[in-house]
Amino acid sequence: MATMIPPGATGAPAGLLLDAVGTLIGLRRSVGHTYAALAGQHGLMVEPAAIDRVFPGVLRAAPPLAFPGLEGQELLAAERQWWGQRIEDTFRSTSEENSELELPSQLAQELFDRFAEADLWQVYPDVIAPLNRWRGADLRLAVVSNFDQRLHGLLQALGLAELLELVVVSSAAGAAKPSARPFELALDGLGLSAGQAWHVGDSPEDVAGARAAGIVCLLIRRP
Repeated sequence: MATMIPPGATGAPAGLLLDAVGTLIGLRRSVGHTYAALAGQHGLMVEPAAIDRVFPGVLRAAPPLAFPGLEGQELLAAERQWWGQRIEDTFRSTSEENSELELPSQLAQELFDRFAEADLWQVYPDVIAPLNRWRGADLRLAVVSNFDQRLHGLLQALGLAELLELVVVSSAAGAAKPSARPFELALDGLGLSAGQAWHVGDSPEDVAGARAAGIVCLLIRRP
C-alpha cells in the first residue's frame, strides 16, 4: 500500500481509518463466477461475464446499505433483504429474456452466506507488512466500510482483525460513505479528532466521505 503523504496533511496521523473491500481485501474470483456457479446448481444458466458486466451498475443504483436503528436479528434480516434485491436485479439485468426472471427461492440466501466464507476472499499482498509497521509505530487502526456484519467474520478469518481496534460497517452505522457518519463513529471509537486521522480508500465515496468528516484521504488504485 502507498505510504506517501496525501495532499492537505500537515503531519503524521495518530490513526488510520481504512476501507476494506478494494483496499485491504478483494475477491479471488469475480462476483460473476460465484453467482453463476451457485445459480447453476439450481438449474439457472447465466454466463459469469454477463453478471460481471451488470453488477457494478446494480450496486451504483442501489440505496445505501445502511439501516438506522436496527440491530441483532432485525439488522441481519435487513442486510439479507438488501442483498436479495441486488442479487435479483443483477440476474434480471443480464439479458432481456431474464428481465422478469423468478429466482429459485434459496439462491439469494445461499449467495449471501457464500460471500461470508473466507475462501472467496484474499488479503492483498501489500497489506500485512504496512499494518504491522503501523501497529508497531502505535498508530490506531480501524476499518470504515460500506459493507455489512459479515465483514467482522471475514476480517477475523483472514487474520486482519487482530491488527485492528475497531470495524465500522455501514449497515450497522445507519449511514454509508459518502456520509460523514461512519467516519465520525470510528473517530469516536478511537478517541481521536478528525485532524488526528487519515483515511485510506479506493473510491470516490471514500474521498467524499472523508472530506465530509474533515479527514485527509489517501486514495489508492488497484488493477
